[in-house]
Amino acid sequence: MTGEPLLDTSRFREIDRCALCGSMERSEKFQEPPFHIVECQGCGLVYVTPRLKEEVLPEVYNEDYWSSKSPKTRGYADYRSEAELYLKTFRKRMALLRRYHPEPGRALDIGCAAGYFLRVLHEEGWEGRGIELSPEIGQEAVKALGEDKIHIGDITQAPFEEGSFDLVSLWDVIEHVPDPRWFLTQALRFLKPDGILILETQNVRSRFAGWLGPKWQHYKHLEHLYHFNPSTIERLLGEVGMEVLHLTSKWGGKHVSLGFIRERATRVHKAFGLLLLPLAPFSGFNLYINPHDEMILVARRKAKTSQS
Repeated sequence: MTGEPLLDTSRFREIDRCALCGSMERSEKFQEPPFHIVECQGCGLVYVTPRLKEEVLPEVYNEDYWSSKSPKTRGYADYRSEAELYLKTFRKRMALLRRYHPEPGRALDIGCAAGYFLRVLHEEGWEGRGIELSPEIGQEAVKALGEDKIHIGDITQAPFEEGSFDLVSLWDVIEHVPDPRWFLTQALRFLKPDGILILETQNVRSRFAGWLGPKWQHYKHLEHLYHFNPSTIERLLGEVGMEVLHLTSKWGGKHVSLGFIRERATRVHKAFGLLLLPLAPFSGFNLYINPHDEMILVARRKAKTSQS
């Protein structure tokens, strides 16, 4: 046990089977006590055990998450200060959305945080709504977009009309939830029959993840409970009735500050942080990077086959 309440192992639970295929057979990739990062031998899903109990998990996303003293292990150094970079990233990604939904419609962004994607949608003429579990960051979305457009709290309590959205989006959300299949089922309640789902998550089988191994920046064990690959995320979507139209790493890059790059580099090795120290005065500068370790998927409901 440690002085950090979130690392109090009495609040943890062991995970004995894969959430995707149910297999109990697994191999260990590595461990960072008290966490073990394991790979299911049945389907290849990578997951973390033990982890915080479900009733405790929301505590991860308190104010310390959005202004973290240790962003390489949890949260962001200063999420709000990089608003313009998130907006630039989502503006770039709109090209993918236009390919599958050329005209503006109604959108629901689940895990909307400060509402940056919703703000970009609004610029493009979309009508947007958002759901955010964390009140600390969700209030930023409320200030920007209005209280009637943002639900802060559990997805099951969201007041939005089911089957009324042309787009449901989940940007870097599915790896955080304890039961991805259940969560996707809840999210898809809001989608029109002919609507599209856009989902982003990390690819544990990417070359970049393989190169960095346990130092990969997405191994944040309190928050990232699952690590998908193209096969496991497509299987999950198929099991909730969705057909993947497009899976790509092309749009998975982000506009980031040089300060962000320095912070992530220190996770790989402290020496990298020292080598980049001369760039400290330029930390506010930004660039677009894409290590191709994130997947963006576009999906729609499977067509129902007629029975003879």
